[in-house]
Amino acid sequence: MEENYDFSGKKILVVDDEEINWLLIKDIFEDTNANMRWARVGQEAIDLVASGEHYDLILMDMKMPILDGFDTTREIKKINRDIPVIAQTAYAMPEERIKCTQAGCDNYLSKPIEMNVLLNMVNRYVGHL
Repeated sequence: MEENYDFSGKKILVVDDEEINWLLIKDIFEDTNANMRWARVGQEAIDLVASGEHYDLILMDMKMPILDGFDTTREIKKINRDIPVIAQTAYAMPEERIKCTQAGCDNYLSKPIEMNVLLNMVNRYVGHL
């Protein structure tokens, strides 16, 4: 049985340098009523958060050029430590999870992202009860 997720009024920032990943995530969230925003690079995400724009959750790709997800998360948490950040990484090793946590990520998903796992995790942070 497929669950219906309602993220109405919730703003989710997707930080990923790969457009195909953004399109996949946007498609996954299509029926959830979430307000989705894409940042192609880490600095763009930092600037959006620093501008005072409110986000309920950030999905963070950890492997990006120039400013990776680890450094981007550290900078975002300096600005607003209350925004949940979920790391997305192709590296599924236990030490990678520890590295994500040390950078300030609140949770961790390994790629390829499974739709139900992603939606359940996001629901824990921003779902309507």
